[in-house]
Amino acid sequence: MAINFGIHLHGHKELTAQENIKVANIPNKVYIPLSQHLGAPAESIVNVGDKVKLGQKIGESKNYVSAPVHASISGTVVAIQRKAHPVLGFGECIIIENDGLDEKDTTLKEMFQAEAEKLTVDELRKIVLEAGIVGLGGATFPTHVKYNPPEGVKIDYVLLNGGECEPYLTSDLRVMVEKADRIVKGLQYIMKIVGCDKGVIGIEDNKQEAIEILTKATAGLSNIKIKVCPERYPQGSEKHLIYACLGRVVPSGKLPLDIGVIVNNVGTAVAVADAIEYRTP
Repeated sequence: MAINFGIHLHGHKELTAQENIKVANIPNKVYIPLSQHLGAPAESIVNVGDKVKLGQKIGESKNYVSAPVHASISGTVVAIQRKAHPVLGFGECIIIENDGLDEKDTTLKEMFQAEAEKLTVDELRKIVLEAGIVGLGGATFPTHVKYNPPEGVKIDYVLLNGGECEPYLTSDLRVMVEKADRIVKGLQYIMKIVGCDKGVIGIEDNKQEAIEILTKATAGLSNIKIKVCPERYPQGSEKHLIYACLGRVVPSGKLPLDIGVIVNNVGTAVAVADAIEYRTP
């Protein structure tokens, strides 16, 4: 079946394409929504007055399609309130006042003490869940759910989305340029978790620097390919990217896993690698 899609937009990416990733200043107070993912919101597991550490789990859900939420600073929980939410209108929010200590939580390191290469598939999947990883391309789908396909479903490809077709955006570009090795390492972990031996990284042809760097990073890895696609909008949507990279069509009402494909953003792959190797939520 031949499918033609997409338009060419002037993306204005030159405004930020060469700007390195910068670490934001640490705020004096943070407002952390308990819903930062598709699915059921997390529920607070801390109380006002509690001391929390950087990376400590502060929200958890008993629902399958959900993800835990962690503290981004160390400090004191000063309030739990309904606050404005960028998607939901309003939602529960944990407010933490910074103590300036940056004391790190070690729960993930204590739960999983083995070296990364010695962890079982179940342990790797559990780390992804406990680390609260969600799709970082914008969809925020809980990642651990993707890595647990129904019985009988065979995953043929793990496809990393480096398309970033939207105007102005260059965050994925910078991740590909600056963290190519982490992307590849994350892809290898994902492939191991889902029992897949073929990985593809899809990139649009207006990102030559990223293409060159990732090509070097995957040199010698016969099971991981870089697929360069023509620059089009909305090619960054997963169903469009699947067709552009693999020639497969996701039927209406179906998911990529129904045709043997799992799609993750390149930033999600970095998060997976960091969670597994550094036990960072």
